[in-house]
Amino acid sequence: MAIIGKRSGSQILRTFLPDQTVDLLGAIYRVTEWSGPSPIEVDVDLVRRHLRHEVVAWAANDNDSGMSDDLFRGAPVEVVELDDNRGVQVERYPQVWRCEACKRIGKTNERPCKCGQRRWGQLHFVGIHDCGAVTEPRVKRCPEHDDVQVVIPKSAKAADIRFVCPVCDKTTMQGLGFNRPCVCGNGPVRWNVHKARTVYVPRGMVLINPPRPEHTEGLRLAGGPRKALLWVVDGLTATKPAELAARQNRSEFVEKLLADGIDPVYAERMADMAEQGDQLAKPGDHPIDALPTERRDKAEHEAVDIAMALAESRTPTTALHGGSPHDALNRRYRESYPEALARAGIDGVDLVDRFPVLNAMYGYTRGEDDPSKCRLVPFRRKRGGYRLYGNLAETEALLVRLDPVRVATWLTNRGHDLPGWTPEDADPVAARVAILQSADVPSKRDDSSTHSVGADLLKLVHTYSHRFIRQAAVFSGIERDALSEYLLTTSSTRNTVARSTLGAVEAAARAAPACTSVNRPVGSSTASSIAACCSTNVASYV
Repeated sequence: MAIIGKRSGSQILRTFLPDQTVDLLGAIYRVTEWSGPSPIEVDVDLVRRHLRHEVVAWAANDNDSGMSDDLFRGAPVEVVELDDNRGVQVERYPQVWRCEACKRIGKTNERPCKCGQRRWGQLHFVGIHDCGAVTEPRVKRCPEHDDVQVVIPKSAKAADIRFVCPVCDKTTMQGLGFNRPCVCGNGPVRWNVHKARTVYVPRGMVLINPPRPEHTEGLRLAGGPRKALLWVVDGLTATKPAELAARQNRSEFVEKLLADGIDPVYAERMADMAEQGDQLAKPGDHPIDALPTERRDKAEHEAVDIAMALAESRTPTTALHGGSPHDALNRRYRESYPEALARAGIDGVDLVDRFPVLNAMYGYTRGEDDPSKCRLVPFRRKRGGYRLYGNLAETEALLVRLDPVRVATWLTNRGHDLPGWTPEDADPVAARVAILQSADVPSKRDDSSTHSVGADLLKLVHTYSHRFIRQAAVFSGIERDALSEYLLTTSSTRNTVARSTLGAVEAAARAAPACTSVNRPVGSSTASSIAACCSTNVASYV
């Protein structure tokens, strides 16, 4: 198979997807498939959960091609990445040949044009429909001379294109075909330049921490989602959830015993004995148990996401130290850093130097961006289910935890009521639970201007994150384009802010060059100097 071009993996992920038209070597091609892509090992349940939130807007308008229902039924989902050795297969499309010398439209490109030249290009217009179909123009030829020539005006409108006979100068066709029905039978196709944005709009999502199976299993044995939520609400005081000193509830205790190979009958007996000895957590032992079931489930999912994001590596600022206990750098870490963090309203900053970021494309649309006016065309597997084309990379990130008491105080000063918490309460756990209890953060398609706890929390975290990134770029000397944010939420996208009840995790989606030395003093009232000294990329979490 001939190699007609080379592109980077990131370019291929967004511009060489199935059924997408591309420019290569001065010609137009359509991608037919990725040749033998390699599977990416991620938690499929997590990917499926994020997908359900991604397609909810299309599903609400019955424009998701049945994807939402399939995902709820547990349809198979696979995530694949490009095989660099096999690449992507493409075909010439549209096969409407235009002579570059005389502008005649030929029947084939395998023999010279009537003008004697053999410089065949292509007519760069295609017909599209919201169902996902793409079609080639059908050009009428002069019935007397069996010839036709295209006259393309300066405008990019397909309706302004005119086809004439080069022999008798008779117009054979105006435009590319008005009201030509789509093959789906639901309306006419629309004509546009093949590279126009509305012709093919890739739809994708970003997961900043697709957990590896071993990390998922480790968390399950440590206590599962509830233990992860306890760990987050406690302020990540322990290195990981497994090290948090919190009693297991009955179901977690039994599951741990079963994982260790204990017979189910004996496991239940041991659980009975543990309950009688008051060794297990009881309902209501912790404030999170008072959360409504649906809200707690969402919070637990987000806590698991945070735990998985930090599973590979985590270095909090409290673990930083200099060469000796008495040198200037060590005093800066021990004295100046805590003061700067407190002034900036930050509860903690963690460096994650192996931070997995998954970009995954799950389909495309043709036409407008409004889900009520266009249909999502998901990528499907030949054996049933769905395929996501992705790229898994590791980068650096900073995880920033805002002071929950100051956040709660700010929300009450905005006129919001946080049940179970008052401004006199300095308990960070109570503040976090109160915010969880009260915040319904708008989704990406909701009106974020609404005056609510969730909307204001979203504005606070997002504004703080952007300010943080700008300052980090200034003080570390890194281009701002090398830093980007992403909200780790129950509904995440690569372009917009989505909702979160635990808060928001902002992560750098692209790796940046290492910053070898930063001399900025850590006395600023912002977190920028912290970011500059700790990492080249920025993350933020409330």
